[in-house]
Amino acid sequence: MSEHILFLTGKLAEKQLHNILQKMQPKFTYTVHQLGLKVAALMTADMIGRRLTDTFGADRILVPGRCRGDLEALSKDLGLPIERGPDELKDLPMFFGQAMHKIDLSRYSVKIFAEIVDAPNVSVEEVVKRAYYYKQNGADVIDIGCLPSTDFPHMEDIIRTLKQEGFTVSIDSLEADDLLRGGKAGADYMLSLHESTLWIADEVAATPILIPEKHEDLASLDRAINIMQAKNRSFIVDPILDPLHFGFTQSIVRYHEVRKNHPDIEMMLGIGNITELTHADTMGMNALLLGICSELNINSILATQVSKHACRAVKEADLARRIMFAAKEHDMLPKHIDPGLMALHETSPFPYSLEEIKELAGQIKDPSYRVQISAEGVHIFNRDGLHSATDPFDLFPNLHVETDGGHAFYLGVELARAEIAWQLGKRYTQDQALQWGCATDTAEPTVDLHTFKPAGTTLKKH
Repeated sequence: MSEHILFLTGKLAEKQLHNILQKMQPKFTYTVHQLGLKVAALMTADMIGRRLTDTFGADRILVPGRCRGDLEALSKDLGLPIERGPDELKDLPMFFGQAMHKIDLSRYSVKIFAEIVDAPNVSVEEVVKRAYYYKQNGADVIDIGCLPSTDFPHMEDIIRTLKQEGFTVSIDSLEADDLLRGGKAGADYMLSLHESTLWIADEVAATPILIPEKHEDLASLDRAINIMQAKNRSFIVDPILDPLHFGFTQSIVRYHEVRKNHPDIEMMLGIGNITELTHADTMGMNALLLGICSELNINSILATQVSKHACRAVKEADLARRIMFAAKEHDMLPKHIDPGLMALHETSPFPYSLEEIKELAGQIKDPSYRVQISAEGVHIFNRDGLHSATDPFDLFPNLHVETDGGHAFYLGVELARAEIAWQLGKRYTQDQALQWGCATDTAEPTVDLHTFKPAGTTLKKH
């Protein structure tokens, strides 16, 4: 026997909800019940408790995504499970599809080495501060980057302090003395050894990252691998990723060749030569680079955040490794797993067509303005009519808020958000900040749907 779901909604959304459910042709049966309020988003748990007198034989109740209040308590009172649906009705099909296979993003295989590139010029306290920041954003190892011909008298202090704070640490240099000092101070990894400096690995316990003796010299890398395997020592191999137009494609071929010749060794990919040295948004680069890691079973990356445009590289790599792990585990494309790497665009930016917005506008009987976007532009409407434009300034003469500073300010903010969303192809929801994925830290506090949304800036008394 199929599940029967009771959908609670408002007057303005009732017809559209019926239409969407009919098009879905779901396997479950359903009842749509209009709860006696105009706007579904204003529904609360207390209101449902007062107004719902019949559950229509439902096995489950679905309420609007923005419904406020304690649904758990209401569920106990009604003796039925109650859950919030999506914020937008048009997302119902996706909502039910995703509910069937929620992807676990808690797991990953790639270890992130986050480099502090100018460590000789940074105090111990500042290094620890940066280390905690990197760890918060997903780093597993804090890489202490040395500088050529630069004294580093406090190297040992940095490594010992980080170890005391519980960090895993790597020392990063091509100078044998730096690597030896770092290893003796307790570093867990050494970047980088080659065939001529393998002797350092005999002096310390740190796990070495091996590179070719000379650039592109895979024969020397093979010899170094064989030596370490003969000693039964752990190691990681880095064939070196080159920047675009300076050998990038050939270096990818190199990684593939090393993996083909050594199917079981641990490998590292230094992503900074692409993210740092390409002026393009780094999210897509991280997605692609971590996809390469997934395909080639590369389980370590070296990430840097030096250039200002790469200021979220570690955080982006953390999400990318989780998405790629899930895609590989489920034998699926890295699509519809998590939207966090889509900062500028969205899979479904315009849930409502202009005709649907016009139909909704025709039902409005109050003076409050609603703002929506479609592929055609930005739309604002109330009981007095619908106005559309691609430039919000063209809308101002129709709004009649010249003498209402607070309202004008509010509409200015909302219309600016709507314009940005329309231009980029992003989802816009009135009274909600635009979502930028993991490109930003959330500016607004997480909304607690057990409570009511606080008054907006223009409504607060100062």
